[in-house]
Amino acid sequence: MKITTTQYVIALLIFGTISCNSNQQDSAKDAKDSNAVKMDSTGSSTGQTSSIPASVSKDDAQFVVNVANAGMTEIQLGQLAQQKGTAKDVKMYGGMMVKDHTAATDKLKDVAAAKNITLPATVSPEMQKNIDDLGQKSGKDFDKAYISMMVDDHKKVIDMFQSEIKSGSDSTIRDFANNTLPTLQQHLAKAEECKKMQK
Repeated sequence: MKITTTQYVIALLIFGTISCNSNQQDSAKDAKDSNAVKMDSTGSSTGQTSSIPASVSKDDAQFVVNVANAGMTEIQLGQLAQQKGTAKDVKMYGGMMVKDHTAATDKLKDVAAAKNITLPATVSPEMQKNIDDLGQKSGKDFDKAYISMMVDDHKKVIDMFQSEIKSGSDSTIRDFANNTLPTLQQHLAKAEECKKMQK
């Protein structure tokens, strides 16, 4: 299930050429680049079977990478909420995020492995900045910022999942999105409840 050495070198060259000047590696971008190479390769000339199945569109593969990035972020933010949250409901919400997003990530890994889609190893620099910024807050400021972030993030992620369910090409990835969506909707509803309690 590994890409060939030539394909890997090409992916690294592409990444090196177009990457920004940031010193922090963007694992999500690396994963997308790797998947693009695997989607371009038919495997016919080398006899390799490392390409992504034809049923998976570019949008499907990007959805999987984006969900992995968001899931890792939610887990780290949830752990932060368990450590730094002052309100009981914020701590409990953080625990729910860690539990549910870990379970969803495990299922996503199975889907990605079945479809030969590369997942990011770490959160993107943008998501890491959000985690770091939140980590600088404390007390009620932390609680409010965390819950507001959860409301905003879950609205965006729900839109992404609904789009995949509606227009995704691959049935396995669509099924994952469809099965995970109700949990995300519960997360949003709970976050909105927590937000009201903080006013």
